[in-house]
Amino acid sequence: MVIVWSKPAREDLHSIHQFIARDSKLYANRVTQDILAKVDVLAIMPKLGRTVSEIGEENVREIGVYSYRILYEIIGETLYIHGVIHKRRDFKQEDLQRE
Repeated sequence: MVIVWSKPAREDLHSIHQFIARDSKLYANRVTQDILAKVDVLAIMPKLGRTVSEIGEENVREIGVYSYRILYEIIGETLYIHGVIHKRRDFKQEDLQRE
């Protein structure tokens, strides 16, 4: 399974790191590394996550890490990471940025 990070997802990860780093660079590095490690697991087990209730499509899934939702889509042999959002954020179908 090939993993492709969308530009918005890369920006999400960068923003998360920057936000946490204001208090602790060590914790910011740990959180972003844990997010990346969780995504790496999806390459082996792409259906590990659950379907995203706001989307309702079997191939659009999410997996949680800390207080974040990693939103991804499985298309053939490619897994597209669409976003990394905070669990408290209101999420609507139109927020899913497919490139």
